[in-house]
Amino acid sequence: MALIIIVVLVTILLPSIKQINEYERGVKYTLGKFSSIMTPGWKIVLPIFQSYQKVDIRTKAVDVPEQEAITKDNVSVKINAVIYYKIFDASKSILAVENYYYAVSQLAQTTMRNVVGSVTLDELLSEREKLSDQICKVIDTATDPWGIKVENVELKDISLPEEMKRVIAKAAEAEREKQAVITKAIGEVEASNNLALAAKTMSEVPGALHLRTLSTINDISSDQSNTIIFAVPLEILRAFDGDKAKDVIKKVTKK
Repeated sequence: MALIIIVVLVTILLPSIKQINEYERGVKYTLGKFSSIMTPGWKIVLPIFQSYQKVDIRTKAVDVPEQEAITKDNVSVKINAVIYYKIFDASKSILAVENYYYAVSQLAQTTMRNVVGSVTLDELLSEREKLSDQICKVIDTATDPWGIKVENVELKDISLPEEMKRVIAKAAEAEREKQAVITKAIGEVEASNNLALAAKTMSEVPGALHLRTLSTINDISSDQSNTIIFAVPLEILRAFDGDKAKDVIKKVTKK
């Protein structure tokens, strides 16, 4: 008789032992009502009277499918994202929402479309991180009653229509041309200022113009095919008498 009792107890107890892993929590029901949260380890769940559900509390990544949305300035774009979240209350994730994975995904899609519709295309392209934070806050607030903490939202890709891509490319090219013209104009202004300063220096410093002339002659004389013509002031010729002046003119002409 005792052996029969032991066999019956073992038969009942062995199936009643349930293992909860470290990264899991168990939601236990007694007679259909929530009774407790099962922590990691071996736990007893009595058949017929009790049941349980395991909940994975590790961080999960949800790939939000590509969504088509219209920006504030009426530009149609396609955008997708990835959401990272974890469960901080296992009981709420089971009791407060039917399927938290599906619910988070649907909420993320709706929130993405709403946020994209509230900004212009330029803001969407230039302030992606700011929009990600905004989407994260909205989803986190909505999922808090479900026992879910949204840790991060990353916008993966933003697709534009081909015609819009061409418009943006033309605008970027025009901007580059504008910067090139501005840079060239600045260089010309600096060059003219330096030339004016050099002219002023040569006019004020005695002998500066002659030194510059000699330097130029030295540069030209490196090429034997160049012919140098000197313009001699009349004052120099008048310093000579008639015959001497003719000799000087002949020498200059020969050179």
